[in-house]
Amino acid sequence: MHKLAHALLATAIVLPAIAATPALASDTYPGKPIRMIVGFPPGGSADINARIVAQGLGKQLSTSVVPDNKPGAGGNIAATEAKRATADGYTIFYSTSAVVLAPALYQNVQFDTFADFVPVSLTAIVPLVLVTTPGLPVKNVHELVAYAKANPGKLNYASSGAGALLHLGGALFAKETGIQVTHVAYKGSAPAITDLIAGSTQFMFLPLSDAQPLIKGGKLKALAITSAKRSTLLPEIPTIKEASGMSALEMGAWQGILVPKGTPEPIVRQLREATDRTLKDEAVRAKLIAQGSDILGGTPQQYTAYMKSEATRWGQIIKESGAKVE
Repeated sequence: MHKLAHALLATAIVLPAIAATPALASDTYPGKPIRMIVGFPPGGSADINARIVAQGLGKQLSTSVVPDNKPGAGGNIAATEAKRATADGYTIFYSTSAVVLAPALYQNVQFDTFADFVPVSLTAIVPLVLVTTPGLPVKNVHELVAYAKANPGKLNYASSGAGALLHLGGALFAKETGIQVTHVAYKGSAPAITDLIAGSTQFMFLPLSDAQPLIKGGKLKALAITSAKRSTLLPEIPTIKEASGMSALEMGAWQGILVPKGTPEPIVRQLREATDRTLKDEAVRAKLIAQGSDILGGTPQQYTAYMKSEATRWGQIIKESGAKVE
């Protein structure tokens, strides 16, 4: 942030008339409600977290931050709309890991993750839980891998759709463990869970927020959680590294805030500082943790670096798995 501040100061000296505009914008910002574009339907983990963050952010900025759900095309519709929005700080994008998956999955993506947006801050990550149908005769990850190797091609894993993180998580698991399993894509998590409980498929990765009640209710069996540390919500479930010995299987559905390219730096800074305070607010933290989220935060530079590492990681998995979405 210091380098950007120095650059703005230098610009202000050379071009005072132009530089005055962002400063003025920051002085009066925000003067009206802020729209937060969310790329998924109401009720999912991304939407719930977005609403928690929006409420906290509104409190910090003394205005309303209103979630606006624009689901479809794996988050691409929302990202495209966010890209085209006026870069004045009154439209922010609650992005998810989908924003770096899309370029590798779709042929005609209408946005460039790194050229069309300015990162504000990561917010949270929801770890995944490896769950199986109750009737599968395995008690842990090693037994699942052994069973799959003894029955090559006979196990099916479900996902919420081709190219979704739940699909790619299963593909990564198969790659790292060397098992032969079949992917079954559903139109959303709900039908995938229904068939998994019924035994039509045998295992899948689910966001912790979705998996917890099903595990507690005995409808699904949990083998591991994909976070680096055990969850306080399911402390008895081992981490994926504990269960498999492989840290390469650590993953999660991460979220953050982006704004359209061209948003004045003083406003970006104001949003970042407000997000930082939001994520430190005890009430906000309690709500996010109750959803199974690990709170992230960090600088825009850290957010950019994180997105680039995730784009590289999942781009390779997508290439190897052959996952494509028309």
